[in-house]
Amino acid sequence: MGVRDVPDIVIGRLPIYLRTLNLLSEAGQEFTSSQELGKRLGIGSAQIRKDLSHFGEFGKQGTGYEVSFLRDQISRILNVDRDWDVALVGFGDLGQAIANYGGFATKRFHIRAIFDSDPQKIGEEVNEGVVESIEKLPQIISENNIKVAIIAVPAGAAQEVTDVLIKAGVQAILSYAPITIIVPDNVHVQYIDPVMHLQKMAYYLT
Repeated sequence: MGVRDVPDIVIGRLPIYLRTLNLLSEAGQEFTSSQELGKRLGIGSAQIRKDLSHFGEFGKQGTGYEVSFLRDQISRILNVDRDWDVALVGFGDLGQAIANYGGFATKRFHIRAIFDSDPQKIGEEVNEGVVESIEKLPQIISENNIKVAIIAVPAGAAQEVTDVLIKAGVQAILSYAPITIIVPDNVHVQYIDPVMHLQKMAYYLT
């Protein structure tokens, strides 16, 4: 089965399984089951088995899943068994928070290049690097073969920034911009918009 044959909703659940397996591993647990995973995640055990069956057989009859083995296999499937260099575009309040958030590096995503259009921010030291001019983005992205980018720019600049990133070779974009961006089929985009989530939750308030 090819990458495009697996439903996107299934791929979206794999990181949730991986997070739970990491927690079980850290607690010293050696084996788990689809029933236990389902109880922890609020997902049916049959759904978990069906999701995993897209990629092979990982469990054993009577013993369930070996936690470390399944964790490693899902990491491999998600391509997070290796380190990824990431470009961050936008160094305003949100961009600064993202740049200083340590959670990315612990999951093997390392912000190696930061860009902004504000002359007052260019040259500012951030961790082990500096904020570069947006004009240097194509060259730095291309020369360092960076495939992943995070966009933390205003909505009005998001599409233009996206176009430049893609032309430079970026294939995956995490966008905090409150707008839907247009990309070719070979580029994957994930959106993070806290306001939209708040609006959805507000529907259920009494």
